[in-house]
Amino acid sequence: MPPRRRFAEETTSRLASWARRIAVFALLTALLSIIIERAGIFEIMPVLATFGASLVLAVFAILLAFAAFVVIWRQGYKGLGQAVLALLIGAALLAYPGWLGIKAYRLPMIADITTDAIDPPRYEAIARLRTRQANPVAYAGLYAAELQKSAYPDIEPLVVTIPPRAAFEATRALVVKRRWQIINERAPDRRDGVIEAVARTPIMGFRDDVIIRFRAVPDGTRIDARSSSRYGRHDFGTNAARLRALIEDIDTATTVDKTEQPQRPAKPQPANKPPQPARR
Repeated sequence: MPPRRRFAEETTSRLASWARRIAVFALLTALLSIIIERAGIFEIMPVLATFGASLVLAVFAILLAFAAFVVIWRQGYKGLGQAVLALLIGAALLAYPGWLGIKAYRLPMIADITTDAIDPPRYEAIARLRTRQANPVAYAGLYAAELQKSAYPDIEPLVVTIPPRAAFEATRALVVKRRWQIINERAPDRRDGVIEAVARTPIMGFRDDVIIRFRAVPDGTRIDARSSSRYGRHDFGTNAARLRALIEDIDTATTVDKTEQPQRPAKPQPANKPPQPARR
């Protein structure tokens, strides 16, 4: 009988295998933190701890992937695809926090934005929802107002030329369209109108508090708004972006197009009007 040949099987790099496993586990951990926050199972601290652990695992997976590249290049082992997968997953997990880090460097460390720093809208119902670990309900004051003015000079009150009740209804429709949770609402009557709502951030689903105030002025209605992060000292520009988009939409919704205004009918002329004698 001819001798059997034994083909040496190529060895898979253990570093590549572990890099892939840790990267996948880091991805699952990040998804778990998002599910916990959106479901409201725990407060923000366990969520941040879980998400932070996923970032640490992502960094570790990237380091193992680079080490696997060296071993694969020198020893000729298999596992290049696993190492590349680990690198891509780790980089994807770190991309969003890295982008937030750049924004944190460029923007001031504030988490409470308002259109009226002198007399900011005051949270009423939402104030009772905040825990002791949450940010204070009271506005930070002049220092925060100066930082806001330098970073977001376009955040200003909106004056519309319609009655307060009409402005209130139009704004409420926008809040419902955004799927914000309305906590408290008071239509403007003798007092200022108020809408208090809770908004969620797009990815992590963190809860931010929003209040909109409607005050009658001689020209129509002055609308002030305030958006505050419930936790954290830095909002990475989220509150300013939220107020900017809200004010623009309110302005669009409450602007009355003159071409759509009903025209007054022309004064009817008598049918058989006798001709007037010419004047000499």
